[in-house]
Amino acid sequence: MCGRYTLLAEERDIQETFGLSDGISEYEPSYNVAPGQNVLSIIHDGKEKRGGYMRWGLVPSWAKDPKIGYKMINARSESAHEKPSFKSLMARKRCLIIADSFYEWQASQDGKQPKRIQTEDGSLFAFAGLWDKWQQGDEVLFTCTILTRDANTFMQDIHHRMPIILPKGKEADWIAPTVYRPEEAQAFLTSLTSVPLKAHNVSTYVNSAKHNDPECITPLTSN
Repeated sequence: MCGRYTLLAEERDIQETFGLSDGISEYEPSYNVAPGQNVLSIIHDGKEKRGGYMRWGLVPSWAKDPKIGYKMINARSESAHEKPSFKSLMARKRCLIIADSFYEWQASQDGKQPKRIQTEDGSLFAFAGLWDKWQQGDEVLFTCTILTRDANTFMQDIHHRMPIILPKGKEADWIAPTVYRPEEAQAFLTSLTSVPLKAHNVSTYVNSAKHNDPECITPLTSN
C-alpha cells in the first residue's frame, strides 16, 4: 500500500517535468503527505494537462457518505477494472499524483521501521491514480486514489505491496484523453517496467501526520 509520501520540489521543476503550461495554484511542498489531505494531481482535460489539488481518499460519485474516502486511499491495480468503485474511472478518469518519495514501514522483531523510498536518481515521479467528482447539494469534492501492485524485487523485503510509479515517458499515456476499456487500462499497468528505487531508514518521528519538517526525511545513522 501507500499511506504517506513527500513532495519537496520547486513549482517550476514540477511544471517542466510534467509539461504544465500554467502555474500551480497554492502549491506547497510537504515532507509528510497523509490521507485526507489535498494532494497535487495532474489530469488531461482533452485540450491540455492541468495541475491542481484533490483530496487523497476516493469518494465515488455515487457514495452517500464522503467519509468512505478514508478507506479508499489505495486501489489494487489487479482488480480495479472489475470493482464498481474504480471500473468507470479506469476507463476515463485517470490521473497522475506527483511525488518525489514515499514512506513504507518494514516489520521487524523490534517493531516497524519507517523507510523513505526514492527513485534511484532521486527525481520527481508520478503515481498512477484515479479520480472522481462527488457532489451533494452545494458540497463538491474532487478526490483521488493511488493504484498499487505486488511488490517488486526491491520492495519485497520492505512490504508486500507498493504504489505504481509510472516510468518516464509513460505518464502522458496514462492520462491521455482516451476512453479505454477498463481491461485495457489494467493491461497498460501490467505492462509497465519497474522504476529503479533506493531507500534509507528514517525516524519514527514521521509516524505522526502532524509532523511535517526536514526531520521526517533525515536518514538514520545506521540502516
